[in-house]
Amino acid sequence: MQPYASRIDEATSKLPSVLFVCSMNSVRSPIAAALARQAFPGRLIARSVGVDGGKADQFVYEVMEEIGIDMSVHTPHILDELVANHFDLVITLSEDAPEAVRKKGLEAGAVEHWTVDDPSLVEGSRELVLNAYRELRDSLRRRVRERLEPLVS
Repeated sequence: MQPYASRIDEATSKLPSVLFVCSMNSVRSPIAAALARQAFPGRLIARSVGVDGGKADQFVYEVMEEIGIDMSVHTPHILDELVANHFDLVITLSEDAPEAVRKKGLEAGAVEHWTVDDPSLVEGSRELVLNAYRELRDSLRRRVRERLEPLVS
């Protein structure tokens, strides 16, 4: 099982940095950051935060474990807790995130908004909900690889 996050000294690192932001840092942004670290190990710094605080999501643990990522150590964090103020790329993943990022005044080489569904809003059987999380994971996996490849090359 791959660790959720690597220990990189961000203050001295010259690696490109990316921040993923969603509403509560419990589903979309932590999945995206973990996928970025998996796709480009040791080649970038990928972090995630939420606009507001959330709590851990068991479906996230389950679908990420299916692809070898242990997210059981993930603790949701909010934008106001960020120590770093500069990122090469900020990607927002919820409707409330772009305005919150603007208000925070982060220094970013680029800010992008990706429209993605929130699988935590899906209702129905356990399998239906899990499939919504898997769809999010798989679509983010493709987008992360395509978008970040030029950043780390």
